[in-house]
Amino acid sequence: MKFLHTADLHIGKRIFELSLMEDQAYILRQIVEIALEERVDALLIAGDVYDRAVPPAEGVTLLDDFLTKLLKQHIPVIMITGNHDSPERVAFADRILEKQGLYIAGEVGKEPKTVTLTDAFGEVDFVCLPFIKPAQAGCASNAQAVEKLLSSLPVDKKKSRRRVLVTHYFVVGEMGESPLLSQSESDVNVGGLDAVPASLFQNFDYAALGHIHKAQKVGSGNVYYSGSALKYSFGEALGEKSVNIVELEEKGKVSVKMRALKPLHEMRCIRGELGELIKAETVLSQGDGLADYLQVTLTDREELIDPMASLRSVYPNVLQILFQKNLKREDAPYESRIEVGKKSTQELFSDFYEMLKGEPLDEKRKAIVEEAARAAQKAEGDPTCAADC
Repeated sequence: MKFLHTADLHIGKRIFELSLMEDQAYILRQIVEIALEERVDALLIAGDVYDRAVPPAEGVTLLDDFLTKLLKQHIPVIMITGNHDSPERVAFADRILEKQGLYIAGEVGKEPKTVTLTDAFGEVDFVCLPFIKPAQAGCASNAQAVEKLLSSLPVDKKKSRRRVLVTHYFVVGEMGESPLLSQSESDVNVGGLDAVPASLFQNFDYAALGHIHKAQKVGSGNVYYSGSALKYSFGEALGEKSVNIVELEEKGKVSVKMRALKPLHEMRCIRGELGELIKAETVLSQGDGLADYLQVTLTDREELIDPMASLRSVYPNVLQILFQKNLKREDAPYESRIEVGKKSTQELFSDFYEMLKGEPLDEKRKAIVEEAARAAQKAEGDPTCAADC
């Protein structure tokens, strides 16, 4: 049994008010192509199908197109809901759709929904456990809820059946080690009541996880996050997106490989002075990357007039500008103490400037401050400036 594992499609998502619908359509077509190339027997979507409980109409159409292409090729799809989805909307008409090979798990009854598919080695049970809140299972934590629901499954006394879990939770390793996170996971709460230990999945041949956007293995067993299909923050700029191709042979024999996804637009971070970034030679060096989604950190010390317009005249998809002079140094303390009674006006201003900007006052600005301080002291008749004024 060979299947493709993906998750966290977040169809309908916007970043910096930019719709990603075109990018999502592009990547979903690519996933279909990979499924056909690999000749998979099924495709799993481990939650967060949509980005919002009420998805935009064009997002619903996009998902329909994606699923239709797969089903026309006789590839069954097993899909669960995540914390971003509305179970009622995603799982609408699920019993009718099962006849077409589309299996959707939105809500959990007394036990998780199980989809059984058959290959040359026999039957494979795909256990579908969508995201639910602990209270819905009468529990105080996610770990308790997951353990309770999994314990309701029929016991495989001979341990001969092949089982795959499809679920959407924050899963930690057997020793409590947390998975690697990215900036796009703003709603992920680390540890505490939200953490589910991977040890609960030890009776499964493979656990297909959704919820964390970085592809990774969790714990010592075959417990994997496929990661999101697209990058959804500049914190993910250096990573690569992928899907998992999983192959089950006889009981206990599992192989997992990653197939890289190539986005329509990469997300990149560049930095430099404005004039340097828009110079012809710099632009030419970008090659095909001119259309990438960019976060630009400008290192200019002087004030700039409408830098976004200047940048977008060359890089049409600049989404965010940061100014180095406004960024605090990583090693700078969050709070600084200024000893008012022991320093001159000029020194106090220099300290204040460094605390605010994260960099020392340059000589040009120091001269301006000193001149202004002398003028102010002279105007107030300050005797301390008599020698200098």
